[in-house]
Amino acid sequence: MISNALLLFFIIDPFGLIPLFVATLAKVPEERRTRVLVRELLISLLVLVLFLVAGRHLLGALHISQPALTIAGAIILFLIALPMIFPSIKLSMADDDSSEPFIVPLAIPLFVGPGAMAMVMVLGTDQTPWAERFGAIALAWLGASIILLLGSRIAAILGRRSLITMERLMGMLAVAIAVEMFLQGIQTFQQTASP
Repeated sequence: MISNALLLFFIIDPFGLIPLFVATLAKVPEERRTRVLVRELLISLLVLVLFLVAGRHLLGALHISQPALTIAGAIILFLIALPMIFPSIKLSMADDDSSEPFIVPLAIPLFVGPGAMAMVMVLGTDQTPWAERFGAIALAWLGASIILLLGSRIAAILGRRSLITMERLMGMLAVAIAVEMFLQGIQTFQQTASP
């Protein structure tokens, strides 16, 4: 459970999200920022749980095997991790809309992006007890949420350089995890394909 929670935490990358969340919430009146952030974080938790519970059925309907999903999740995680290490290739998630954010872009795709969705769907097909699966999501979500709720203070205390350093470190770990997931997917495929 702890390893899955850490993996999901690295995929969410809350330290890397701090500048994006702060910039997006800057358009919101100060007295509403915490309320909006809490709402978006709760929506993201709901989305993660939905993908955990319904992801397996979606995979079955689409005839997607677990090894294929594991490999796809590894590729997505790898692509997400590269911009964390090399910021020059990072795509902008900025939105010109000055209205209060609702679901997009904070809950989806910033907090719950393709990597987190794939990871949770893989977790949904795991053989571990459901309590451990829900626990892994809850721990990762709680840790990331606390960091984002304290985002403005963390940014002020650590400074931009420290945040960049932490994001790059998380990116390096995410690349290593992506490679491990990729190898695990290939190994699982070989075991199921062999007579």
